[in-house]
Amino acid sequence: MEGSAILSSGVGQFASFGAYFAGSVLSAGAGLWVARFGDRERPDRSATLIACAVTALWCALAALQGPEATATALAVSLRNFAYIFLILRLFAADGRDESLRPIRPVIITLALVEVFQPLLLIVDARVGLMPDLVALTFEVSVILNMLVAVGALMLLHNLYAGAAASSREILRWSALGLAGIFAFDLNLFTIAYLGGEHPAFLLGLRGLVCGVMAGLLAFSANSASASLQLRPSRAVTFQTLSLLLIGSYMLLMVLVTRSLALIGGDIARTSQIVFLTLAVVLAVAWLPSHRMRGWLRVTATKHLFQHRYDYREEWLRFTRTVGRGSSVSASFHERAIKAIADITDSPAGLLLVSDEEAQLELIERWNWPMIEVPAIAGEFGLTRLLERHNHVLDLGEVRAGVDHHGELAQVPRWLVQAEDAWALVPLIHFDRLVGCVVLARPWIRRRLDWEDFDLLRVVGQQLASYLAEQAGQQALMDASRFDEFNRRMAFVMHDIKNLASQLSLLAANAQKHADKPAFRADMLVTLRASSEKLNALLARLGRYGAGQVEAIGEIDLATLASTLEKQFASAHPISVTSTVEARVLAHEEALEQALIHLVQNAVDASESDAPIYLDVSVDAVQGRLDIVDSGCGMSPEFVRTGLFKPFVSSKQGGFGIGAFEAREMIKAMGGRLQVESREGFGTRFSVILPVSETARLFPNNAGEPPASSQEVA
Repeated sequence: MEGSAILSSGVGQFASFGAYFAGSVLSAGAGLWVARFGDRERPDRSATLIACAVTALWCALAALQGPEATATALAVSLRNFAYIFLILRLFAADGRDESLRPIRPVIITLALVEVFQPLLLIVDARVGLMPDLVALTFEVSVILNMLVAVGALMLLHNLYAGAAASSREILRWSALGLAGIFAFDLNLFTIAYLGGEHPAFLLGLRGLVCGVMAGLLAFSANSASASLQLRPSRAVTFQTLSLLLIGSYMLLMVLVTRSLALIGGDIARTSQIVFLTLAVVLAVAWLPSHRMRGWLRVTATKHLFQHRYDYREEWLRFTRTVGRGSSVSASFHERAIKAIADITDSPAGLLLVSDEEAQLELIERWNWPMIEVPAIAGEFGLTRLLERHNHVLDLGEVRAGVDHHGELAQVPRWLVQAEDAWALVPLIHFDRLVGCVVLARPWIRRRLDWEDFDLLRVVGQQLASYLAEQAGQQALMDASRFDEFNRRMAFVMHDIKNLASQLSLLAANAQKHADKPAFRADMLVTLRASSEKLNALLARLGRYGAGQVEAIGEIDLATLASTLEKQFASAHPISVTSTVEARVLAHEEALEQALIHLVQNAVDASESDAPIYLDVSVDAVQGRLDIVDSGCGMSPEFVRTGLFKPFVSSKQGGFGIGAFEAREMIKAMGGRLQVESREGFGTRFSVILPVSETARLFPNNAGEPPASSQEVA
């Protein structure tokens, strides 16, 4: 036991030495910083340098000789004189040195009290063998130190409380540092007076505390750094309050259990067990609750902050909630309600939107399944009132009969009867009411104030823009669907136009050659083919715009070219220049339709007697059908920007979708369409499709070579 006590004493002395040595280094460093970077015109500059130097000297003596040595005690008195002088010069820095009459007696009294400390040291040295006198001397010394600390704290209070707002930035850190020093001394000597001796731990820590506070004195010596303010975030403040609350709770538990232990016996032990059990159950049930956190947030906001809301944090949270992707289960409208409800800690909400007749109807609810909302949640009068005044309605005031803009006559009865309904937030976008959000009352009941109204009004406008953007996107999607429908109808009209042209040509030729048996036979074939094409057109309507072609099979391009030659023989001279066999993979009907579009375009662009050539070629990987005319040709700009753009045509009355439809159908079959054209010389359309054998070996790309620079598809 004795060895353990010696070891503990040695560790304590080493810790005390380290603390005082650190305090000496910090104080000396603070003095050097003031001498190097401090404002030279400050009236308290010299006093600050003296205070730092004396503090460094005292800490050095305490580290070398111990905190209770005679030389150290004398240095403490010198340190206190330096601090009192610094306080006096701080009054001068604030411009109040000419009006110090009320506090001069306090300063003189503090100086006289501090003068008695060396006298007590002399008395203590002479009566060292008389225990009663030593105890009396100790008590008097402690009381005098307490008086000095209390007097210095009073001076600092008068210094900072009476300072102008502009001067407080200069005095803030110096006053805080000196207050920390004297507050620590007051606690130290109070405990020493009650215990009859200096507490070893606090006495050893005294030098380090003074060194840290000296750093604050140096911090205040420069006007640039002195203007800085410590402003912890609200999250840090709430967490700190939570820790303080938990710490107070634990301290209360320790005090109660220790008090119960004084009873003694089995009753004390049973009482401790029962109390600890109840305390733990209370902590588990109460501390994590939403109500507890809400109460803590409201209390901290009310008493610690100038504004209720941390606007940066609220805006970031609002943006994160609204901007969550589709991966979350909540819909956009649910996220919109939650984003605005989280600001006021509302547990639930409703989203009402304005319909075509400016009446409000429920579109979404969040965490509020029980409230009954009628089909027409609000009449036109409420919509007009919210739109005109952009006023956040406090439904509690509405129930109390408070009328600001005539809302008592417009708020629906179901909303007034719902006791949980707390506020009605309008969503205004470009002076038009998009909708409104009904917020449920928070767990901690409170009244809406001006800050709630301002923030909810601004957030409501932002949310209204999101809702308007979402509605605009929905309208664009609907318009896109209608555009797809119109495009399909345009394709149908284009195909019908081609069939009508063929039938008109057939009717015209019938007047001349109706008596010829061969013509009649050919006419029946043409009519049957036109009927089949009409039926195929009806069957193909569902496939337009889908980009898919079904039932792809093996087709010979040479045979298809011959069919086209015969089909257009009566309308325009068509010549097949090559009949080499080229078996490709394609959908026969779709490919024929695409080639008819291209040949018809060539016919329309050519003179009546100018022939159109169909050339078939094949290599190891692809088959090719070229449609060549010597017509008017096209400019490079039109080929690049207008040829394959729907509803853009160079022909009078044309639909502008023939080439586009042909390209899309060929692409759907795994092929591509190329075009070469020169104005005044003619045009070449090249349909390129994969050869069937190669397509089986390379199903992904059909063995196609890279597209040339003239490729359009």
